[in-house]
Amino acid sequence: MTDPADGGPDPVRILVCDDHVVVRAGLLALLDSAPGIEVVGEAGTGEEALALAARLAPDVVLMDLQLGAGIDGVETTRRLTADTGTTGTGTTSTGRAPHVLVLTTYDTDADITRAIEAGATGYLLKAERPEELFAAIHAAARGRTALSGPVAGRVMANLRRPRPALTDRERDILAQLATGLGNREIARALFISEATVKTHLRRIYDKLGVDTRAGAVAVAKEQRLLP
Repeated sequence: MTDPADGGPDPVRILVCDDHVVVRAGLLALLDSAPGIEVVGEAGTGEEALALAARLAPDVVLMDLQLGAGIDGVETTRRLTADTGTTGTGTTSTGRAPHVLVLTTYDTDADITRAIEAGATGYLLKAERPEELFAAIHAAARGRTALSGPVAGRVMANLRRPRPALTDRERDILAQLATGLGNREIARALFISEATVKTHLRRIYDKLGVDTRAGAVAVAKEQRLLP
């Protein structure tokens, strides 16, 4: 779009969502100096971001992942980008969903995967230089993917890494494990002996490179091994 007043491009309209007041103030001051960017609102919670996005119709929502009480950044992203046609739970009052650019300190495989699957257009770390942030915002406004260098490296490494070959029974046990069941409960649910559950668990741990139940579930979620 162009500004009818001078024929130049309209600024990218930004909504900032971060639960830390000081961090949010710093971002607002930084973005205020950025060319072609206009901050139209700020939110400290996911719920507030949804309400403001519906009312203000930003082009891009700059989203932190950890938002304290209430829904987190991933769930907020999912609701913002969902094509529900309902103001406040997906599309804005303009009839289109905003792009979401994650800006966070967290760069684990699980965080990256969850954010991208929720619909985030880009994923940046807060250690990025200001000019990289500005460029990513403009890219996100055009629907182009923007990733921090370390994040892009992790994404590519995960794509190249072969998934562990689990048997159907091992997948069944892993799925039960993810619900928090103990060995005895898993055995009852799958109609097998507790000793058989333990044997399969050892094989699962070996294949996933972990030594705890929590570790197995975490890796399984990162590598999308769970239904």
